[in-house]
Amino acid sequence: MAEATAGAIGAPAKGASLRTVVAASAAGTAFEWYDFFVFGSLAQVISKTFFSGLNETAGYVAALALFGAGFAFRPIGALVFGRIGDSVGRKGAFLVTVVLMGGATVAIGCLPTYAQAGLIAPALLVLMRILQGFALGGEYGGAAIYVAEHAAPDARGRSTSWVQTSAAFGLFAALLVILITRIVLGKAFGPAAFDAWGWRIPFLVSAGLLAVSIFMRLKLSESPAFAQMKSEGGGSASPYSEAFGQWKNLKVVLLALVAVMSAQGAVWYTSFFYTQTFMEKFLKVEPATINGLMMAATAASAVGYVAFGWLSDRIGRKPVMLFGMTLMLAVYFPGFHMLAQTLNPALAEAEQHAPATVVADPADCAVQFDPVGKTSFASSCDIAKSTLANAGVSYRNEAGPAGAPAMVRVGAATIPSASAKGLPKDAAKALKASVEGRIKDGLKQAGYPPKADPARMNLAGAFGVLLVFVVAATALFGPLAACLVELFPTRIRYTAMSLPYHIGTGWIGGFVPFTAFAIVASVGNIYSGLWYPFAFTLLSVLTCLFLLPETKHRSLHD
Repeated sequence: MAEATAGAIGAPAKGASLRTVVAASAAGTAFEWYDFFVFGSLAQVISKTFFSGLNETAGYVAALALFGAGFAFRPIGALVFGRIGDSVGRKGAFLVTVVLMGGATVAIGCLPTYAQAGLIAPALLVLMRILQGFALGGEYGGAAIYVAEHAAPDARGRSTSWVQTSAAFGLFAALLVILITRIVLGKAFGPAAFDAWGWRIPFLVSAGLLAVSIFMRLKLSESPAFAQMKSEGGGSASPYSEAFGQWKNLKVVLLALVAVMSAQGAVWYTSFFYTQTFMEKFLKVEPATINGLMMAATAASAVGYVAFGWLSDRIGRKPVMLFGMTLMLAVYFPGFHMLAQTLNPALAEAEQHAPATVVADPADCAVQFDPVGKTSFASSCDIAKSTLANAGVSYRNEAGPAGAPAMVRVGAATIPSASAKGLPKDAAKALKASVEGRIKDGLKQAGYPPKADPARMNLAGAFGVLLVFVVAATALFGPLAACLVELFPTRIRYTAMSLPYHIGTGWIGGFVPFTAFAIVASVGNIYSGLWYPFAFTLLSVLTCLFLLPETKHRSLHD
């Protein structure tokens, strides 16, 4: 990599050296995304393996919450590695992150299950997820800054878009490894093998990817902009106080968070993760079909990042990103309704012709959300709502007479529920099973399918919907790295840029599947969870439109 720093200090790398910088940065980032996305894609299996002591809904919510927990620690990693990157150098910071991420991922593949170790198993899983989130918090900012500080000013958007594309490569690789593992183990050992032990394989595969990533990153040298700043004695002795203690810098951090990162977290994680939760949990689509659709959408997204990054070099970052977030704002609700109509038309037809209603005393109903599994949901209302939520059926609420047991109306049929409060454990379990059986029979007679029928699926139509989501997500994410890098000065760039990025993606985006599913389980409408990403996207559209400056002509050395 000597040629990367040849010539004047701070001159952009050209030719093979820039390709090496982009390849090494993107490859390492893709590996870290792979590690992170394997977990998100296996949320259903993880819930059965590590939270088998909880009921079905609580276990699934706990798995999604754990997926989000990794994101929650990303801002902390951003602060720690941001300081290292601004004080010591970009290269060292994101070399450490890739090692930490890889080690935690391999460890997940070796953990004992809940059945084997009890509460120790989920506790260790939480620790590994925290380490993953901590490492990823330092990864993205370092890779994006490193590439941007090597790139020519008129190609910054296109060059950094390859770092964005690494997310697509990582997600695609995760889905591909999971799909291949399911198919191979299914043929060799039966379909139960993957859930029993085969889920470990995608995690263990990351050991080989880790070795490749470390090898590539060891070949890199420090970025020209950072080297020039250090040679001129312009580094920051206190990146935290300068980035967040001075209003001129803090207001830019806040602007980046509200104007673009709020939407980025909401749009991207809705497009690529909540769609999977929605299709599996509510539309009852087989995992293999979901993987195939998401792999196709992810492959298409790889082109979108580069195309929109290139476009932002021509017309500016702001109009391209604003287009992406506005498009998603317009298609949140119609898009997910279209997914239901294309993947499970029988469900969409049943909801239209035989809507479900829970008639119950409001005082008898608890919130259908219990991530720690402490609530038994034993009232007649709770049992009715739990059954409908687990079946992926939207329902309306209607107040019933005080003290009367709940009833479920499905079309013209009325199914009485019953309370299991105060009953012995076995008797309560038998009563719940009886009520659930009657409700499910009523749903079946009303035309509600127990799972999506592959013969009636319009996969091309579903892919078309996902493609619209992809266009919105890549238009926003493609130019994002260049915009964030250009917003902040070199001396505090790593620290100041990384924090809003990881709050947006970690605290807003990472909790999209968890929060949206929890809203659905509480409200009863399978589309109600979309209000969470919709609100954050709307906030960014308005802030970006009126407050965000155009940055594409800015020098990284000013």
